[in-house]
Amino acid sequence: MFKFLRYVSIFLIIACLLFACHAWAPTEFKRPPLKVEFTSFVGEHSGIIAQEKGFFKAQGVDVELIHKRYIQLEIANFSAGKYDGIILTLGGLINLGATNPDIQGVAVIDESTGADVVVAQSQIKTVADLKGKKLGANLGGFSEVFVTEMLKSAKLTSDDVNLLKLEALEIPQGLKNNVIQAGHTWEPYLSEAIKSGGHILFTSKQTPGLILDMIVFRSDTIRDRPEDIRAFVRGWLQASAYWKANVQEGNAIVSKALKIPSNTISLEGIKLTDLAENQKLFQSSNPNSIYKTAKIYADFFIRSGNVTRIPELKSFFNSSFLNPAS
Repeated sequence: MFKFLRYVSIFLIIACLLFACHAWAPTEFKRPPLKVEFTSFVGEHSGIIAQEKGFFKAQGVDVELIHKRYIQLEIANFSAGKYDGIILTLGGLINLGATNPDIQGVAVIDESTGADVVVAQSQIKTVADLKGKKLGANLGGFSEVFVTEMLKSAKLTSDDVNLLKLEALEIPQGLKNNVIQAGHTWEPYLSEAIKSGGHILFTSKQTPGLILDMIVFRSDTIRDRPEDIRAFVRGWLQASAYWKANVQEGNAIVSKALKIPSNTISLEGIKLTDLAENQKLFQSSNPNSIYKTAKIYADFFIRSGNVTRIPELKSFFNSSFLNPAS
């Protein structure tokens, strides 16, 4: 009887010890997904392919992509901390960074080499014909710089036209209702404008290196989750390479995810950048570096009165995520 009780006692002690070990075992903390916002510009859609093909997961990061059409509202949401990251043009980064310095661009994802266009009504045959006409653009950002460069090509300035603040998706309706006679837009909105009788007047092929899209993160996310950001960048660039090698499949993935016609998705006029190109763009000695292009935007925004001062341009960029983890 005593032997039996001893065995029971030993069993209970072991059971308690096992339970205690299990109860006090540290649980692995699961980080929330990186929340990253993007818009309807085709160059920003490699992230969709990375998500659908499992490239982000394979790199070890959970990602929640948020697609929105109105970029100005989403920039405000990003500044307020609603998202960890956002896709912005280089001009958008400089403009936002003037009032919110706690952000940094970590990679260039594409260069617009013809995908950004100024589309015009049929009677506007040349850029010079815009004199005295209404021109739609997203004022205060890269769009205004782009149309200003276009006007320069015809020896015009913004004083020679009536600039109206419109987002890219508003351009087709603005042309149709004669609110504007020309405007800056891109696909899928370009196809709408063409169907209504518009035609392409000017493209970003004529402004090489001016329009770059970047992955931008908040400084607190960069500080707290550097490996997740590194994994995000790797996954994104992997998806860009996959898309370039499998164009039709990539287009189909984007079309299905965004529920838009596949014939409005094209990489024509878009150069998706790779790791080597990124490393060159982040070199200040490179004549085509992002620092030199950033200065074009900074000078324009100060000159036009959009901002009063801009922090040191190098503070806007962080190239460490393009390199292997140390």
